[in-house]
Amino acid sequence: MWQLLMPLLALVAPGGGSFSPNRELLECASQILYMDQYAYQLPTNYSRNIPPGKNTTVYIGINVNRVSGVDENREEITLDVFLQVSWEEIRLNVPPGRPFIDLPWEFRQLIWTPDLYIWQLQTMRILSVLQEMASLRLYANRTVSVSIGATITIKCEMDFVLYPLDVQNCAIDFSSYKYTTEDVRFEWREVAPWFGIAGEQRHEFRLPKYVVTFVTDKSNHIRNFGEGEHSAARLQIKLSRELRGYLLESYLPSSLFVIISWGSFCVIPEIVPGRMVLLVTTLLSLVTMFDTVSTNSPDALELKCIEVWLISCTLFVFLALLEYFVVLFGIRYDKSWSRRRQDLRRAASAAQLAPPLHMNHSQDSPILEAIPQSGSANGVWARICTSAEKGVMFCGAQHGALDRYALIVFPLCFILFTVIYWTTYLSEAHRAMHSTRYG
Repeated sequence: MWQLLMPLLALVAPGGGSFSPNRELLECASQILYMDQYAYQLPTNYSRNIPPGKNTTVYIGINVNRVSGVDENREEITLDVFLQVSWEEIRLNVPPGRPFIDLPWEFRQLIWTPDLYIWQLQTMRILSVLQEMASLRLYANRTVSVSIGATITIKCEMDFVLYPLDVQNCAIDFSSYKYTTEDVRFEWREVAPWFGIAGEQRHEFRLPKYVVTFVTDKSNHIRNFGEGEHSAARLQIKLSRELRGYLLESYLPSSLFVIISWGSFCVIPEIVPGRMVLLVTTLLSLVTMFDTVSTNSPDALELKCIEVWLISCTLFVFLALLEYFVVLFGIRYDKSWSRRRQDLRRAASAAQLAPPLHMNHSQDSPILEAIPQSGSANGVWARICTSAEKGVMFCGAQHGALDRYALIVFPLCFILFTVIYWTTYLSEAHRAMHSTRYG
């Protein structure tokens, strides 16, 4: 038995010199050799630094067990996965009559294993209960399979301009950092034919805010760095946000605030406190909502989709308040003009002059009186001021003409804005859903 151990121990001897076996390695070796009365040893000419052959194919299989969380501020995704890596090792044999043998996890240091590199990997921790969830198995068809259960954190570059209609696409590449495509190729294998993970594999996970979808890209991908081209197996992760919560928490209340502001057009303009309280309260509510959403939402380089909506709703309420200021100014001007006209009529009656049925605005207009009556340019200004005066008097008319028109124009403009808004941003979200972002 000791003669069988010597070639194995020689593999781990530093510099090819003499090796003094320690207790841990002896225990490891004894586990390898004692397998139902079968003695197993590595070939004497085996080298762990040389791949099994040229253009070795390494198969990657991944089963996502759970999406632990999505950190938008740090742009990270945490996953619990079962990862399976397999390749053909023609230099190793299984004892006759056995379909496979399970090797100790420490034995991976004695054989060639691919230098798997996950490009967007931040951290990786092998799951452990009583022992690490990792296995190393050699099959009769000379296939080596490494399976591990791990919690991994992936870096994913995110763009929140379309928030909350944003769709994040992350491409995760599994490749080699040392071997080029001439030595090692990486390909996907959903479920390995040698007793892979049982059960139907999940490709979609629903979180409180996101729907996370995983798709393995079967096309060939190349990473260029170092000394040449490196093969890569790509996993696409797509995060589409659940929109229902945002509709109920932000879009619906802000829309109702805008609709409530239209009720001010039905309030008699002379009731200043009631109308002002309605508009100012609605305006302040929208400003507070905008501040809350901006604080709790992820940062973006531009205005986010929901911020554009809230700013637009705030402007609609502000314009309703501005319309009321115009109405108040018109009422005040109309009253001033009426008193001046009455004074002129009383003066005309005192002078026993027949009062005209229709007064000429140029004779008693407060606006025109402020303009010097000389020169042709003043005539142009007089016509402009006459038109302005008619507009102000129209706004201040006691029958509320401007409010009636505003009650029609404001809803139509808001409906038009809503159609343009959702059409534009939904098309952008659809375009982003079918695009790919590389980490």
